[in-house]
Amino acid sequence: MERPYILHMFTPGRQMSPFDVNMAADAGYQVIVPYCEVGLDAVKGLTQDTIFSRGPKGVARTGIFIGGRSALLAMDMLDRARESMVPPFVVSVMADPSGAYSTAAAMVACVDAALQARQGHGLANQRVVVLGGTGPVGRVAGVLAASVGAEVFLSSREGVEAAETAARETGGRFKVRLRGISGHGPEAVRTSIGQADVVLGCAAAGVQVVSAEDLEFATRLKVAADVNAVPPEGIAGVGVMDDAVPLSGTDAVGIGALAIGNVKYQTQHRLLLQMIKADKPVVLGCAEAFDTARAYLDEKRRG
Repeated sequence: MERPYILHMFTPGRQMSPFDVNMAADAGYQVIVPYCEVGLDAVKGLTQDTIFSRGPKGVARTGIFIGGRSALLAMDMLDRARESMVPPFVVSVMADPSGAYSTAAAMVACVDAALQARQGHGLANQRVVVLGGTGPVGRVAGVLAASVGAEVFLSSREGVEAAETAARETGGRFKVRLRGISGHGPEAVRTSIGQADVVLGCAAAGVQVVSAEDLEFATRLKVAADVNAVPPEGIAGVGVMDDAVPLSGTDAVGIGALAIGNVKYQTQHRLLLQMIKADKPVVLGCAEAFDTARAYLDEKRRG
């Protein structure tokens, strides 16, 4: 009898996301085991318990998934798990805290594709403002946009100091340049989006960060994308199903939460399949999620 596919799921939180458990099962993992309240210091021991118990053949059917809510801690845990392997006892590892890596990858890939289709260029040299930029999706979206040459500003409703702190921490951890900008109040938001080519709405569900009146100031805006699926829209006028639909009152197009969510789903599913099907163990973080999202959109475009 063949050995089952086993996925060990580590999270610093009190519970593992049911969404991620469902995704793992749908990808083909047969045994899925969550480990909760896992700190960074516990990762090495859990990883080595994972690898040594199955033998060189068994590790090919074993994976580790890292969840939680922190984009930075998840990357640290991913690195710690990778460093804890002892060849030939090596398993595939994937991180996607609160879906932040796959959601941000889908969002930025959709924006880049919309720019290519509408403007004839991607995100390189574009000014990107990330509203809700101190949260996990906002931070990673900023990292991915910066990785392809965008000038990225993380915005915070708490003001410029909070934004600059998040930009410094996140940029340093992922080795990209990020800047902070204030999103404290309508005047600050209007100033920031008035200078933006792209606005990414990554605020909490049900929070509108850009009103219709605010959009009147976005005179150079090309694309607005919003991951908020809970009314009201995070960016006024961007419907959840919009997929590069003209945004009323602007020269831009809007990309909504469900259009992004479909790409996010495909991205996470494909990453989990990579772990199962890989001939050699893989390590999958936000960069790999971005590559996967872009590949999916390219396949979709080519039919």
